[in-house]
Amino acid sequence: MDAGRQRELASEGGRAAHEKGAAHEFTPAEAREAGRKGGITVSRDHEHMATIGHKGGQAVSHDREHMAAIGRKGGEAVSRDSEHMAAIGRKRAVVNPDKGLPEALLKPEREPPASSHPQDS
Repeated sequence: MDAGRQRELASEGGRAAHEKGAAHEFTPAEAREAGRKGGITVSRDHEHMATIGHKGGQAVSHDREHMAAIGRKGGEAVSRDSEHMAAIGRKRAVVNPDKGLPEALLKPEREPPASSHPQDS
């Protein structure tokens, strides 16, 4: 028997059981447990999970306003963490004994452009 026909028969049996009053009614706890088991089973299929994650990411990323809001929210949350921000600053300032100073610290400050006004000479 093919899967489609099996689904049809199961559906008919379920409707008949509900009409008769003999169908099992799940409690919230039973439904939660069934959902948990189903989630575990589905999540084992890594290719399927990657596909649905990719589709979700594409759908969300098309909404520029939504993505900008997420970015702002994340940036605000990170910048409020002064310990984290200080750690980032310390990482940038660390000198590697094998390489010397970080490149950013070696570059000279930009000098102001020479004035072309005669009174400034």
